[in-house]
Amino acid sequence: MAQPSVTELISPTTTQRMRLGLPGLRPMLIMGIVALLVAIFLLSLVIGSVSIPLEEVVRILLGQEATKASWSNIILNYRLPQAVTAVLAGAALGISGLMMQTFFRNPLADPFILGISSGASLGVALVVLTVGTVTTTLLSGLGLLGDLGLAAAASMGSAVVLLIVLWTAHRVSNGMTLLILGLLFGYLTSAMVSLLLYFSIPERIQAYINWTFGSFSSVTWDQLLIITPTIIGGLVAAFLLSKSLNALLLGEAYAQSMGLNLMAARFGIIVTTAILAGTVTAFCGPIGFIGIAVPHLCRSLFNTSDHRMLVPLTILVGALVALAASIIADVPGSSIVLPLNAVTAFIGAPAVIWVILSRRNIKETFAS
Repeated sequence: MAQPSVTELISPTTTQRMRLGLPGLRPMLIMGIVALLVAIFLLSLVIGSVSIPLEEVVRILLGQEATKASWSNIILNYRLPQAVTAVLAGAALGISGLMMQTFFRNPLADPFILGISSGASLGVALVVLTVGTVTTTLLSGLGLLGDLGLAAAASMGSAVVLLIVLWTAHRVSNGMTLLILGLLFGYLTSAMVSLLLYFSIPERIQAYINWTFGSFSSVTWDQLLIITPTIIGGLVAAFLLSKSLNALLLGEAYAQSMGLNLMAARFGIIVTTAILAGTVTAFCGPIGFIGIAVPHLCRSLFNTSDHRMLVPLTILVGALVALAASIIADVPGSSIVLPLNAVTAFIGAPAVIWVILSRRNIKETFAS
């Protein structure tokens, strides 16, 4: 008898056995999340150090004149790009975390487990901590240290680590080995950053630390022209990888015996994760906990492990969590701006703890 294909691998019978089917979904809950996402998006435009009435926000978004010219400037040049960035970044980090947790079958995996974030941090550290005054002037003339300077440095650092990871993935056949090597790459790059920090002057150290706090507010419309198509392309790739991710839930050996091209799937997942996480890190800094917490929240809320359902749900919940964190970090009604990473940790850590304590069968999702 012929072996079933990967498509047959996710048939209703199998999905029911693995809790991967549609019955676990609740349409009303999905509609509620969409409505809440829209409400929080509008709320992020309304509140801040300066409160702007909702009707004025709507007028500005529709292209009409606001009562105060300053309100249009605040909405269009500051709050709207920040909100759009939060939506894109939250979706990208959530999907990246989902793919890494499935790929390694590890509930604590996050988008930066392969050292992508450490590579980006090293690229930024090399620019911020080592570039001298003369060199800064020369590079500024070339545009390397303009609005896209840190993003370019972070992207190059992520790309170098990605190439190393891909080369390693081609040589090793075991996912756990790749996981360990990815962690080691991260430790090596972090060690290099620590050495740069040790020999740097306080002003440059402070500039680097500010970048590590993470922020959605520093992204401009010009940068969004780069971020938006890149992240959307990565999210589309994640949709296309849904069947492969479902197959990997059964284990690499079993999925390969069912007809899955393991090397192609591994390459696609790693590249997609690197593009999504690397883009967010380059423009917003290393933002933690969203990638860990959001996939667990989606699995728990909808009681499903089917990536055909989890991918769109994770996009929505990821965007929602990132927007909420952005609003909290801005401390509405004051001029204080909290570190975004601190806010995501306060949101993400309790969420993961709650999921782990309340869901006894969490190991079944990643069982071989």
